[in-house]
Parts: sequence; structure tokens; C-alpha cells
Amino acid sequence: MRSSLALIATAGAVVIALTGCTAPAPAPESSPGDSSDAVVVSGDFGEAPRVEFPTPLSPAETQCTEVIAGEGDVLEEGQMSLIGLAVYNGASGEELQVTGFGEEEPVPVTVSTSTLPGLMKGLTCAREGSRVAVVVPEADGFGPDGNPSLGVQPGDSLVFVIDVERAFPTRAEGAVRLTRDGFPAVVLAPDGRPGITVPKADPFENTEVEVLKAGSGPVVESGDQVVVQYTGVTWADNEVFDSTWANGSPTIVTVADGEGSQVVPGFAQAVIGQSVGSQVGVVIPPVDGYGDQASGSIPANSTLFFVIDILGVI
Repeated sequence: MRSSLALIATAGAVVIALTGCTAPAPAPESSPGDSSDAVVVSGDFGEAPRVEFPTPLSPAETQCTEVIAGEGDVLEEGQMSLIGLAVYNGASGEELQVTGFGEEEPVPVTVSTSTLPGLMKGLTCAREGSRVAVVVPEADGFGPDGNPSLGVQPGDSLVFVIDVERAFPTRAEGAVRLTRDGFPAVVLAPDGRPGITVPKADPFENTEVEVLKAGSGPVVESGDQVVVQYTGVTWADNEVFDSTWANGSPTIVTVADGEGSQVVPGFAQAVIGQSVGSQVGVVIPPVDGYGDQASGSIPANSTLFFVIDILGVI
């Protein structure tokens, strides 16, 4: 089920936010039309829907109709949500996949160019609490080759019914805090992406955490699955070795004091005990990082620095 879905689908001591004025809410990349209005959906939000529509549906462009109204702004690029997803062949009416409803774990999906174009456009007309019906032409679906393994032939449209169960922000929005002298400086781009300057000095010997923004949400506990944005640099050369911002999507990690953690100990230590909505900076010496082993582009015995936005707990 999941595998087929994947086819669809020194310088200073202050954190400076260069955000300027609040940006207007994004405009949806799809709108209602005859095809999406023809999709009849019944059943309760969060439960597997009953779906009927005339065949074939052949819109010229992706259409989206809100069946159950949600709250807040529509989803925007880079935003992760947890959804229930039902997929149908819009030419034949055949059910292709239904997942993430009822007792099943909802599916994490991010509005990004790595997502199937029609699904991405459909998500931009949805908001938390929305149920939407989306009809996707070949061009925004699997293209001229279709996807025979899923029962989608060339020229076939797709129909999605999506319940947006949760939507996470793209960035931490807590209150800005000052940091100590000698701590790496962090400057934020308008979209929240951090720029980092590591001081030209020896790193701290122990893991050191600073709250850059103080959130007011639930407190992260050991063993939690956490939605985060982060950028990591090596202290020695200030080079980025990993960044969810560059990858185009937040990620979900399990943080724990011992076994079961999906991140290095220093990363987990920085996140556990913090409130959702916070942004933290953490200096991680080798003993709480990768130790004397190299990892990818990270040399052995490297001190690391992360800026982590804590966006939610699942």
C-alpha cells in the first residue's frame, strides 16, 4: 500500500528574522469545475469515503471541490499534512487505493514538486479539516505512459478524495530569544530557512542547547514522533551536510533518550523537553554525534551544529 502511494505520491549572539511583513495567504493551484463537482462523496470525515462519479471524467486541468469545509489557510508549498487518501481511475471508476482512514495511520504528504503534480495542486485547495475531491488529467497524473501496474492506462484521469486530518506549519513561530556569546549566529530567510555562521573558535566540549524561539505547544517527550525542519553544519568548516529545507519537506523522526531514537543522541537531547513551535540550536560534540566514524560527508570526530524547528508531535 505504501509503495504504490509513493508513486502518486561568531558573528553575534542574536537570532535575526528577516521576515518583513506577513505574506498574504497563498492562492490555490486548482479550483472547482464540472468534473470535480460531479464526484459525489458521502460518509464521515476521517472514515473511508463512499465515492461515486460518472465515467469517464476528462478535465483539461486539475480541478478541486471542497466537500467538507476545513479551517484556516489552504496548504502551501513546503507544508506537511497527515491525510486519508482514496484514489480512483477517473476513466473506468475502478478503486485503486484507499489508505489512511479510520484506524489506519494517516499518510504524511508534503506540498512539493516531488509529489504527483495533480495531488500537489489538489492539496493547495485543502486545509486542515477539509475533505476535497480532486480530478486530475493525464498531464498532472502519470503522463502519457500511464501506470499499468496500478491499472492506469495512457489518457486515464485520476480521482482523489483527500481528508486533511492535520496540517503542520512550515516553520517554528515561537517568540525570539537571545543566545549566549560564542554560540553560532543564525539568520532566517523570509521563508524561515536558517543561515548559520559558526564562530572561529574551538567548539564546546559538551552538547549545548539554546532556545532560539520559544514555542507554546505540547512538550516533546522521549519516544515521541516529531515533525521537524532542520539544517546541520559541521563546526570545522561551516558546511551544510543535511537540510530538510534543501530537500523540500519537513521530516518525521522518533526522538528517544536511548534505544529507538532515529537521530544522534545530541539531536534527541535538544528536542526532548522542548515545546512545539520552538526553534533550537544545538552544538553536538563527536561523543553525542557520529563519534570516530565518518557518516556521508561528515568526517570522523566532527562537532556538529543543528538548527531545529519543532513543528508538531504525532
